Amino acid sequence: MKTNWRLEAPQLIIIAGMFAAAAWAWSQLPDKIPTHWNIRGEVDGYGDRFTGLLLLPITVAVLYPLFRFLPSIDPGKRNYENFPTAYGVFRIAFTLFMAGLYATTMAAAFGRHVDVTMIVCLMAGALLAVTGNLMGKIRPNWFIGVRTPWTLSSQASWNKTHRLAGWLFMLMGLAVAAAGVMQTGWMLAVMLTVLLGSLACMVIYSYVIYRRDPHRQSPAGVTPAEEK
Repeated sequence: MKTNWRLEAPQLIIIAGMFAAAAWAWSQLPDKIPTHWNIRGEVDGYGDRFTGLLLLPITVAVLYPLFRFLPSIDPGKRNYENFPTAYGVFRIAFTLFMAGLYATTMAAAFGRHVDVTMIVCLMAGALLAVTGNLMGKIRPNWFIGVRTPWTLSSQASWNKTHRLAGWLFMLMGLAVAAAGVMQTGWMLAVMLTVLLGSLACMVIYSYVIYRRDPHRQSPAGVTPAEEK
């Protein structure tokens, strides 16, 4: 894939901004800062400044080149040329999510009153919704999308499953966001039901379409070799 700086530059700027924020905050925060919250948004774990300020930026910095160069080692790398913008938008959305998570934890470390559960759920819901909007644009590959044995063995299963997945991901995003806003036991149960039900639907649907596809084929390497 050719380097599209309109997609790469925003990610690099965000990552650099996270490290700059860590450098700025390093001397202003105590040795122990909050690093983990329970489902009710209460702090239930503390860590040192390295964990609280550098772990997320380092994670994003490691994931950036991994996501950037995955297409070059994918057996289906030619297909990435058919959805470069969708893949780039997903990467930017993921980087923004991580940066938002970092900003939230940073605000909490400075003693700001933030509802971590609500904010994280809203951001996660938005990421799922963006992903859902991109699903129909993703073409067969081995790393991105709904990769079941049946979507990887049938073009029809891949296409139809991803069209369904687009709607289901947006539904999951709505459920996660609602759970973050309402923060009740029954809404959490609804969210888990929607998440698990949506995943099950995608898997089952991919198999049903595969079975109906007269052009389905076995993935390379799984057809038994003839005896010599």
